[in-house]
Amino acid sequence: MNTVMIIPTGIGCELGGHAGDANPVAKLLGSVSDILFVHPNVVNASDINEMPSNALYVEGSILDRFLEGEIELEPVKNNKILLAVNSPICNETINAVSAARVTLGADVEIIELKTKLKMRATFKANGKAGGVVTGWKELVEQIKDYNFDALAITSYIDVPKEIALDYLKNGGVNPWGGIEAIASRLIATVLNKPVAHAPRDTNENAWIKYYQETVDPRMAPEMLSVAFLQSVFKGLHKAPRIGNGLSVNDVDVLVSPYGCWGRPHEACYKKGIPIIIVKENKTILNETIPKKVIFVENYLEATGIIKMMELGMTRESVTRPISDTKVIK
Repeated sequence: MNTVMIIPTGIGCELGGHAGDANPVAKLLGSVSDILFVHPNVVNASDINEMPSNALYVEGSILDRFLEGEIELEPVKNNKILLAVNSPICNETINAVSAARVTLGADVEIIELKTKLKMRATFKANGKAGGVVTGWKELVEQIKDYNFDALAITSYIDVPKEIALDYLKNGGVNPWGGIEAIASRLIATVLNKPVAHAPRDTNENAWIKYYQETVDPRMAPEMLSVAFLQSVFKGLHKAPRIGNGLSVNDVDVLVSPYGCWGRPHEACYKKGIPIIIVKENKTILNETIPKKVIFVENYLEATGIIKMMELGMTRESVTRPISDTKVIK
């Protein structure tokens, strides 16, 4: 069984909408899958990434195109990673790269951007996290001729202090995630390569580093991180490239939070790929969802459904009451 697990960013998912708090779920679904396709928001937890060994880390827009049948994905043993950083490059960033080189065995180099990448987080009218990014075209132009397989980016995200503190104290929609997804999507679409972003903690928002209050456990990885980069390096280290290999025809099932319906869902629905919707993983959205999907209460049940599919059994056979056998005359 090859499973696609999505947890869209910036929509307040109860599980996975904060700081890599879907890592245990990824491990669980991975245990009943041959391949588990995830995108960065599922497993990125600043300096923590516990994705299972059979997971493929695929940027969101590349995953969309893969499911729509536009591209195939080529699994690799390792990637040459380029880290794009605004000037000046600090010691923490250099140390983070060195740590990835000596622990992951990753091949990482740093490039200092000539034009500053700027990201400002905002909220849309429907409560979704979004934002504005500038300098991304200049970034692409500067690095496009370099020899690399995957791009990591770290930059400061402008989030008003009162909004950030309210999120840390009271929860809700993560204000950083939306603009990260936007920036990654813009850049990955042009480069046609794996991309992931880490929100750099600089003097501009150093108050996060010294925030002393206890936070929701789902946000705790943000409080522990120094450079916020290790989850990105681990994901990009072996992220599949766009090439020849796996296609949408190799996908057996999609697992999604409740209330959202977008390009991945539509692509799988049109292809007849089963879609499992997890009710417990609520979002701030309430999109119309077709009836021909599988609704489950939680990820424990979703795991059982995937195992049942692998065994070739019907859902009815393991639940009660069971209907009478149909007789066609």
